[in-house]
Amino acid sequence: MNANINKIHLILELRKLGIINTDILSVFEDIPREKFIDKELSYKAYHNRALPISCSQTISQPGVVAMMTQILEPKKNYKVLEIGTGSGYQTAVLSKLFRIVYTIERYKLLFQNAKNVLAKLKVKNIVFYHGDGLKGWPAKFLFDRIIITALAKEMPKYLIDQLSDGGVMVLPLVYKSEQFITRVTKIKNNVKIKKYWRVRFVPLLPGIK
Repeated sequence: MNANINKIHLILELRKLGIINTDILSVFEDIPREKFIDKELSYKAYHNRALPISCSQTISQPGVVAMMTQILEPKKNYKVLEIGTGSGYQTAVLSKLFRIVYTIERYKLLFQNAKNVLAKLKVKNIVFYHGDGLKGWPAKFLFDRIIITALAKEMPKYLIDQLSDGGVMVLPLVYKSEQFITRVTKIKNNVKIKKYWRVRFVPLLPGIK
């Protein structure tokens, strides 16, 4: 009962933050965030705050996940790539809004944990890859949408190259030592950038662990 009440409070908070996409709000009602964190932190599952997970990483606060997803402007028929599977929570959100989700995680432990949790939740429209997210998807796909869930110090060229014409990428990006959520739109090999609000994300790192 408490979890349901906390979830209702979270949905109301997301509305106050400007989440107006009803499909996204419905997804946040459906997905059990407590499944993506340690049991001892489950009482904080529906607090609008980031929480620690394995490998010194975090599960982002629901408000940030919701806002980034809304800025992404999801459509069911779009092909989406997620850089940084992490806990799998953002992946689960995307799975309800896109037909297929491609996701890359550099940490083997997080990669396996996320696969296990999402399998238990019977989420089947995800293609996982353990690899270096900065290098993009290994096959030469073009994606309509790309979301990066770790801080980029500069515009990631490989990932821009994997955006389709008219495609959108949403990521935290460094501006003069501060981090801002940023929307990048690719139009005829040029990019249009829009900066949103200040955030704090763990860094986007090369290689695999």
